[in-house]
Amino acid sequence: MDKLLQSVKKILQDKPLDPIQWFVLYQSWLGKTYGEMAEVSGYGNNYIKEVGSELWQDLSIALGERITKKNLHLALNKHLQDEIDNQKNQIQEKFGKESNLEMISPDFFSASKIEFPSGPVALNSPFYINRPSLEELVCNEVLQPGCLIRLKAPRKMGKSSLLNRMIAYAKEQDYQTVYLDFQEADRDIFVSLDKFLRWFCVNVSRQLNLLPCVDDFWDIEMGSKVSCKIYFEAYLLQYIDDNPVVLALNEVHRIFEYPNIAQDFLPMLRFWHEQAKQDRTWQKLRMVVVHTTEIYIPLKLNQSPFNVGITITLPPFTLKQVQSLALRYGLNWAGNSEGAKRLAPLQAMVGGHPYLVSLAFYHLCQEGMTLEVLLETASTPVGIYGQHLRELLTLLQKEPELMSAMEQVIATDEKVELNAIAAYKLESMGLVQLNGNQASAMCELYRLYFSQQFGKQNNANVYREFTS
Repeated sequence: MDKLLQSVKKILQDKPLDPIQWFVLYQSWLGKTYGEMAEVSGYGNNYIKEVGSELWQDLSIALGERITKKNLHLALNKHLQDEIDNQKNQIQEKFGKESNLEMISPDFFSASKIEFPSGPVALNSPFYINRPSLEELVCNEVLQPGCLIRLKAPRKMGKSSLLNRMIAYAKEQDYQTVYLDFQEADRDIFVSLDKFLRWFCVNVSRQLNLLPCVDDFWDIEMGSKVSCKIYFEAYLLQYIDDNPVVLALNEVHRIFEYPNIAQDFLPMLRFWHEQAKQDRTWQKLRMVVVHTTEIYIPLKLNQSPFNVGITITLPPFTLKQVQSLALRYGLNWAGNSEGAKRLAPLQAMVGGHPYLVSLAFYHLCQEGMTLEVLLETASTPVGIYGQHLRELLTLLQKEPELMSAMEQVIATDEKVELNAIAAYKLESMGLVQLNGNQASAMCELYRLYFSQQFGKQNNANVYREFTS
């Protein structure tokens, strides 16, 4: 809120806010209605409305665009981002385009509204950490006719954020884009391959602004896969002009749970990719497959789409990237070698996991705790990761075989051989890192927390046996 006030002061310049105006601004930012403001302030509802109306008018004149209570967030965030872009341009002009902006201006992004880390990082967010080799590789590859790109990483590692940037880049090239998230599909969509492929075709049609006409191309005697291929080849890819279409498939690992579908759908994607080598129609189609783990359904090598095309695995943040993100959160103490030394234990604790690192910086920049206290309490129920850790524990408790596998991993400092399905499911959750089927805890945070939880569980079991 201090940053909000500072921004509004700059916008209004010689017209400072009085206390009641600041109150209305603050409450409006929090989404409160005028009636709610009147109730808690003791002022009349009409008076609060008049104050608000004057305030929005002053801001509209200062910014040169209409500001209302409803668009306040959007307008001020846009203004803040414009300020950041202007400062970035000035720095680039002064120091050259290759300058390390984070190190030149430690509080460069501190004016941005800091939101709780959740979901993909917005396209215009200053909190996205570029991994130049990855972004460049993905954007170059999507330009290749008939390409197949695979993005792989555990949950909350930044797959969707990278995917969204690739889609934005494709749109800049005037490509058409289709985005399907398999988590959105109802469970009954997966009852049969035929129903799934129909759902698939209808969704792609609608996103391309084409009328779905699946029945006109579906032939029971030819089978669902051939019908689907003909639908794409003779209908969708014919009616999208000459511009390529990027088909982005997110959360594809959900299909792994349905072998009857995966064993046909995944080879079908590979076949389409191979068709592009000899058929110009299929060269229009650029496919991006996003998933959390390796496939654990038996497929012949010549059928799997995961040994063709290009594979991109998202790595954890390096210490330098952690340091860069800290500066973007306004933690200026992180900008030198001493700051890097202070951040090293955090990186070790969370294994450079982007979401866990962002969550730490969000809490630190609120000035509610020190880094040392954050690390001391990290694996406890009262620490900042308490809810995240409880969610993971709940997921494990729903699948006893995964709970047992995780216990084996935590019980030793050595790598543990697990069966393939358990290993890949734990990797998908981000709990372990794999070398083949050999697993070890992804980071010290998980090792400490689950050691404590399994210890409590074992003690409770011993007590029950003793008292029974």
